[in-house]
Amino acid sequence: MRFVVQRVASAHVDIVGRRVAAIGPGLAVLAGFGREDGPELPASRVWGVMLDKLLTLRVFPDEAGKMNLGLTDAGGELLVVSQFTLYADCRRGRRPSFSGAADPDLAEGLYDRLCADLAARCPGRVFRGVFGADMDVGLVNRGPVTIVLDARDFLGG
Repeated sequence: MRFVVQRVASAHVDIVGRRVAAIGPGLAVLAGFGREDGPELPASRVWGVMLDKLLTLRVFPDEAGKMNLGLTDAGGELLVVSQFTLYADCRRGRRPSFSGAADPDLAEGLYDRLCADLAARCPGRVFRGVFGADMDVGLVNRGPVTIVLDARDFLGG
């Protein structure tokens, strides 16, 4: 599981010219799942660690302007977009291979669970793209702040 997290002033998802989700200040999260991720992932320790890390990353300014607040402290919103291309392998040639991405059926279930678990922790503040859709994602990156979270970094003790 990988997340590309951007602190945003605003973000939205459009599909065929129709806005399907939009947020104000918060985090835009591109979420991808890999071949090593299985249906048991949501019950794992790393799932909880990744969600906790996402919601508590101190990337929002406090009253002194220092990045000391997490999303929950700052009252921000989340826009979560599925992104299998986070598992692109570009080591050979010029056409990326996506064989490292999870099977779409599994990835969709994991994405749905991710959004549900985040919504349970941040009621009314989690919005999402549409899995597998051709989406136009727009955002205003605030800072800019962009951070990559990879579950492999949290698999140890």
